[in-house]
Amino acid sequence: MKALSPIFVLCLAIATQLFLSCCHAQQRPAHEPQPEKTTTEPLKTGAQRLLETEYDIYGGLHIAVCGNQSSLVGGTHLVDTLIACGVKVTKIFCPEHGFRGNAEAGATIKSGKDEKSGLPIVSLYGKNKKPTKEQMSDIDAVIFDLQDVGCRFYTYISTLHYVMEACAENGKTCIVLDRPNPNCHYVDGPVLESRYKSFIGMHPVPVVYGLTIGEYATMINGERWLKDSLQCNLVVVPMQNYHRDSIYPLPVPPSPNLQGRQAIALYPSLCLFEGTNISVGRGTPWPFEVIGSPSYRTKKAEKEPFPHIIFTPNPIKGVSENPPFKGQECRGLNLQHVYDVPAKFDLTYLLWMYAHTPHDTFFKKSNSFELLAGTDKLRHQIQQGLSEEQIRASWEPALSHYKQIREKYLIYKD
Repeated sequence: MKALSPIFVLCLAIATQLFLSCCHAQQRPAHEPQPEKTTTEPLKTGAQRLLETEYDIYGGLHIAVCGNQSSLVGGTHLVDTLIACGVKVTKIFCPEHGFRGNAEAGATIKSGKDEKSGLPIVSLYGKNKKPTKEQMSDIDAVIFDLQDVGCRFYTYISTLHYVMEACAENGKTCIVLDRPNPNCHYVDGPVLESRYKSFIGMHPVPVVYGLTIGEYATMINGERWLKDSLQCNLVVVPMQNYHRDSIYPLPVPPSPNLQGRQAIALYPSLCLFEGTNISVGRGTPWPFEVIGSPSYRTKKAEKEPFPHIIFTPNPIKGVSENPPFKGQECRGLNLQHVYDVPAKFDLTYLLWMYAHTPHDTFFKKSNSFELLAGTDKLRHQIQQGLSEEQIRASWEPALSHYKQIREKYLIYKD
């Protein structure tokens, strides 16, 4: 009989012990009362559960880690933890914002060397966004561990796509360590149309897709969204004691301008302003918690839907070094204390700001708004003065069709 390969043993060990134990913990008899939507037991991330396995799952394999500052096990970085456990970590793949998460949005990330571990860092947000054949040649598997926030235009899921594709093309295994998605409790927004596919939107999913990054990986594989309909050898290490409706404070910001729970909750609805000439507070202490511009005006005695604010963006190293309206006074809305952020892709902010700034300069001249929205319909609908209800109705039946697809890939069913 032919001996089992080390990589097969790796997959079998993780998939059997961790996935089945997760399923066992969540499957209950029909008559048993369902739990409250709160976490009574401590959450264990995929990274924690990977290291708790009783199997010697590494067995001399050469591992690459795709991670950043959010890839923590307790308070220690995953890379440092794996090395301390004797795992042969060969290299680090890093996404947008860099390995230590200190580069602003859109900044080119250079390959280099991690000062602490001495490992080579291979940028996946520079010359290439997909690992090359050469970069994959000296490894057996990629451990993927990034903190997602559940929005189609947040580029970590695009990096996930390309890592999975490189694994599929080169016969490597992709091990995704699951983490909570703070916007996992709802699904909403227009579904991406294929002609607007880009690195900030690669798949036919709505703006908010309601899956953890592990569930999303299984959807990419299951729906055959990789190049040439390939499927990679995928292992998802699930979380334990996770409920998608519960709130889990993130230990570190997932990217420089998402600095807290409020910004993360508002991000799905505010990010489309990046395709307009409205500031989302980059270059201030409140990115994605305030919106405004020098041209914002309200009518006399008109009541604003949120508190008024005046702010002046200025460069902040590693966060926003050349913010829109640098040095200019912006007027707008203060969303810092909107504690009950609606669980929806909320058009209130876009429609209000469009109504109170010059229409001819509201949208950028590029197609960046369309790429973020995943469609050109939303721009036209705003320009035509359609109501939020009318706009939301236009997202069907695509949104309902996506929800049916999503059901197939849910690991956590509260």
